[in-house]
Amino acid sequence: MLDSVLVFSGLDPCGGAGISADIETINQFGVTALPIVTTLTVQNTQSVKSTQMVDEKLIAEQFNHLKDDLDFSVVKIGLLSSDLQIQTIASLLKTCEALTLVLDPIVSASSGQQLLDKSALKSLKQALLPMVKVLTPNVAELNVLSSIDDEQQAIESLPCEWVLLTTTDTSEDEIEHRLYHHAQCVERFTYVKLPGQYHGSGCTLSSAISALLASGVDVDIACKRALDYTYQSLLNAKSIGKMQYHPNRELPK
Repeated sequence: MLDSVLVFSGLDPCGGAGISADIETINQFGVTALPIVTTLTVQNTQSVKSTQMVDEKLIAEQFNHLKDDLDFSVVKIGLLSSDLQIQTIASLLKTCEALTLVLDPIVSASSGQQLLDKSALKSLKQALLPMVKVLTPNVAELNVLSSIDDEQQAIESLPCEWVLLTTTDTSEDEIEHRLYHHAQCVERFTYVKLPGQYHGSGCTLSSAISALLASGVDVDIACKRALDYTYQSLLNAKSIGKMQYHPNRELPK
């Protein structure tokens, strides 16, 4: 198997989420991240102040230059900025054969700020979502992507083969994540909800899944192992700022 994952993600200057989280996580599984930054942000552990899109032409140049030199079969996608950027990335990915796409559909920041406007969200659903093999939304993101309140109907409306629904944003004491395959719930994963707020748990989860898939692990097993890894990183989280905790992504020795 190939030991690299191509990553499209935003830059978080405080290091908790985004491309920093992706690289840290993917490296822990012995896999190399190939990072392309989509968005520059002004943020800390308390809030996102502003964002700036990376020009889609630069993204295309980076992608094509990497493709000329390196082989990759798994792509992890996080924060995206605009409809044009999303359409560009979708077009680039279509030039490759047999790619496995893992999408963490970041609609808003964990601090609550909206990050995708209506036109970008439309492009995400129309241009990119049909290419995705594993989607990792939380409940709020699922509702935005589907515009349907009923969970089963919402999952059925999505074109992705696998959907790992994380319920941290709606759970109080116990979290039950649900894995769907072709819109059928095939497995449930239960964890005790931890106190406090965490920065980058979704990035950690989707990147861990991506690294495991690049290592040849089946999707269902990859999701279980990635959830366990993410939970462990939260159990050992660090407080380096005034609000959200940083997951400690180092694998136990």
